[in-house]
Amino acid sequence: MELSRRDVLAAALAAAAIRPASAETQDLAGLTIKKASDLLRRKTVSPVDLTEACLKRIDQYNPTVNAYITVTREQVLATAREMAEEQHRGKWRGPLHGIPVALKDNIDTAEIRTTGASELFKDRIPTEDAEVVRRLKNAGAIILGKTNLHEFAYGTTSAVTYFKPVHNPWALDRIPGGSSGGSAAATAADLCLGSLGTDTGGSVRIPASYCGVVGFKPTYGRVSLRGIIPLSWTLDHAGPIVKTVEDAALLLDAIAGFDEADPSSADVPVANYARAIALPTAKLRLGVPRAPYFNNLDPEVAKAVETAIEVLKKHAAGVSDVVLPPANGLNLIGPEAYAYHAKWIAATPELYQPPTRTILQRSADLKASAYADALHKVYLLRREIKKVFDTVDLLITPTMPGPPVTIEASATQSASTRNTSPFDVYGLPTISLPCGFTSSGLPIGLQISGAPFAETTVLALAHAYEQATEWHTRRPELKTA
Repeated sequence: MELSRRDVLAAALAAAAIRPASAETQDLAGLTIKKASDLLRRKTVSPVDLTEACLKRIDQYNPTVNAYITVTREQVLATAREMAEEQHRGKWRGPLHGIPVALKDNIDTAEIRTTGASELFKDRIPTEDAEVVRRLKNAGAIILGKTNLHEFAYGTTSAVTYFKPVHNPWALDRIPGGSSGGSAAATAADLCLGSLGTDTGGSVRIPASYCGVVGFKPTYGRVSLRGIIPLSWTLDHAGPIVKTVEDAALLLDAIAGFDEADPSSADVPVANYARAIALPTAKLRLGVPRAPYFNNLDPEVAKAVETAIEVLKKHAAGVSDVVLPPANGLNLIGPEAYAYHAKWIAATPELYQPPTRTILQRSADLKASAYADALHKVYLLRREIKKVFDTVDLLITPTMPGPPVTIEASATQSASTRNTSPFDVYGLPTISLPCGFTSSGLPIGLQISGAPFAETTVLALAHAYEQATEWHTRRPELKTA
């Protein structure tokens, strides 16, 4: 009996041990990057199939979630056909060949508007791709579109945006976190196979935690920032927001590396991150900084993280308490953000959302001496933190102290950066991955941090934990608008 194309696809999905999380995600958009890449390599599906599946879900669910600002449908499909034709000719660029991904809308894309979620830049069209975009395209990735964010990445809710708030796919009345809320929401809702975000005080990891996906902030300087609208040159990072740790490794393989045109870029050898997930973890020493990271936790978060630590003990040499040098309270973002926005906030303040406008205008009065002192302390802390890794290899903390607030409440209550921002100051590679859910069904995140440029160690332990649990397999049930 001759099998139909649908029968062949169904058999291939079963053979790949793909378990969709719900009836709504029983299609190609629900795949991880790794599983989709395997199917592409075997020519069971095509880049066009994957892209059309993502576009279909965007049509269905983006009106509800509001994760995307811009989707260039015709250009996306043209690129998908180009990647399919290359594969037909025998050209294979690697694991991201034909993979549809999304980009936070503060990352420049040539000839496609990049808004920073602000009215100020609502018609801004860059002439060049950011370096991370160039690398993704060279790897064969298909850029689906640009995702919504907290305006100019200056906040943690993604409710302050000219393009209206992003909604958490797990509970539409809740914030997804920020500032990369659109990237995390799109990834969790299967509106892309993976995405990129930026992280200055937790903006990759906060929304990853709140949306039940994986967010990885590499070491400061590991990924080029050239072509990304800055918030704070000293603290900005860029990294993947994806469905699994393995997917984070695959995206990082594509975007990591030295960029001589970026002053923040570090000329440090790049590892093979996809292979790193298989590295042994039995000899790793884990450190737990109790204060302040475990202070005043929501009880359900506390229970989930302690349970996760018990799981990690089985994959490591031991766990001990450690003390980290204080890193909160250093105001670098204010003066550096103001320096970038000074001409626009003076000329057209009305084009900023009121909360962004207020905080930028307040930063105009900050003294140079205070900024210089804060910058000096960051340099010292990035040296001092290395001493911690004389006694431990990785640090374990909750990502967030509690679950996300409602969009309505976010007007007066933002998401805390207490547990995330120190790792931007330290510049350490840090990942957030799912470790449980509250009784009301909201995701909880676990944070793992390593020594400078020890991305491989972070990925190895995170993958070991992920494989020992099932939290990452859950997906939200979505409704159309």
